[in-house]
Amino acid sequence: MSTSSLPAPSVIDATDADRDDAALAFLRPFLDDPTVTDLFVNGDRGLFVDRGDGIVRVPSWRASEAEVRRLAVRLIARGGRHLDDASPCVDVRWARGVRVHAVLAPVAATGTSISVRVPVWSSPDMARLEGAGMFDAAQRARLEGLVARRDNLLIVGATGAGKTTLLAALLGCVAETERIVTIEEVAELRPAHPHHVALEARQANIEGVGGIPVSRLVREALRMRPDRLVIGEVRGEEVRELLLALNTGHDGGAGTLHANSLVDVAPRLEALGALAGMDAGAVARQTVGAIAAIVHVERVAGRRRVAAWGRPAIRDGRLLIEAREWE
Repeated sequence: MSTSSLPAPSVIDATDADRDDAALAFLRPFLDDPTVTDLFVNGDRGLFVDRGDGIVRVPSWRASEAEVRRLAVRLIARGGRHLDDASPCVDVRWARGVRVHAVLAPVAATGTSISVRVPVWSSPDMARLEGAGMFDAAQRARLEGLVARRDNLLIVGATGAGKTTLLAALLGCVAETERIVTIEEVAELRPAHPHHVALEARQANIEGVGGIPVSRLVREALRMRPDRLVIGEVRGEEVRELLLALNTGHDGGAGTLHANSLVDVAPRLEALGALAGMDAGAVARQTVGAIAAIVHVERVAGRRRVAAWGRPAIRDGRLLIEAREWE
């Protein structure tokens, strides 16, 4: 394996032993690049990097399938877990939020697959996002108005569309006298706010104990007197706790949801609600009572932008999202 030589990264704290670790030697040049958000190794077919303009191949990088497998094992071991034929699919988090996921061949039919997600360390602000073209002045005014009125927000979009970036920037608009408590599987939200408490879920250990899920952290956060309760991404049964909390006086909350459009939000919430034992009618009633606005972000030709917004409504007992104009 070979990479170009670049300065040591600030994203990970390398010890002397780490400097001799081939796994970190592989990652270091790219983790040092503040534009990199994702790295992918697809077996012996090469390394691919996303710097915000789409995924591109790194032509200078070469590795055999055997080398990629060894690399995957070492990267996962650094996160405290074991990757082998008995456990061929493993996800770990390193210190400071770097996430590594690996799937060994033959489960990965085209060769051992490694995916690395790199957290964004800067605190985005609305002015910078407007300058980058994520939204125009009218959209910015609407978004900041939602925060100022303490409307509960749900930001939706596909992977890499900028949901977390927009949410962090909006949280930076919250008054300094308010207390923000964020809950995430992996702590990525870093709003520019002086009173921000971050809670992070914990995976079970190798014996299957010690895990702390997001759903439990939501309940814990309610005892911390948050002025703003935020879930980084709603992925499972924690949707029930979030909707219940936002329906009981916790205004100004927010969360993100994976959905490709406003139309996809309702069936996505219904599916997550089913995991929590909620039927479609209950999801509709709870969502309409809890969420004031849903903002859809998308990524087109490498550029992230706010595409639409709407409000939840009920029709024939089922949830739907009504699109609204920005003006």
